Amino acid sequence: MMQVGLPLGACARSWKSVRMASCGMARRNPLENKVALVTASTDGIGFAIARRLAQDGAHVVVSSRKQQNVDRAVATLKGEGLSVTGTVCHVGKAEDRERLVATLWEDPARQESIKATFQIKRIGKPEECAGIVSFLCSEDASYITGETVVVAGGSLSHL
Repeated sequence: MMQVGLPLGACARSWKSVRMASCGMARRNPLENKVALVTASTDGIGFAIARRLAQDGAHVVVSSRKQQNVDRAVATLKGEGLSVTGTVCHVGKAEDRERLVATLWEDPARQESIKATFQIKRIGKPEECAGIVSFLCSEDASYITGETVVVAGGSLSHL
């Protein structure tokens, strides 16, 4: 019986470590002396990831196809005291990405249908994706290789 308790305790401690790393509580500046180049990072998930990586100590280079978006993102993050620069970078057609995103939310009935498939019954926030990215970039994840981490509110993965 004691042998069962030890692995469960270790599991609980490991989970606490991952949870704390995700919310930025584990240790200060786990990405210090690293540079993170984040594409499409002036809005939404990309911006949340750029912010989180900078909060965790990385120098972040944000990018977008439009200079005004880069300037706005850089000003916002620098205003938060974060180490960030930016550059214009075309990684595809912005119109196509915007149309694609605007299409898994134009129809409220479709949105409700999708939320019903999620275990947590709501659409995720960009910041909820950023924690796992920061964790995977940190030394805390140095022994993790070749894994797929699904951040999908409990919905089934279709990889």
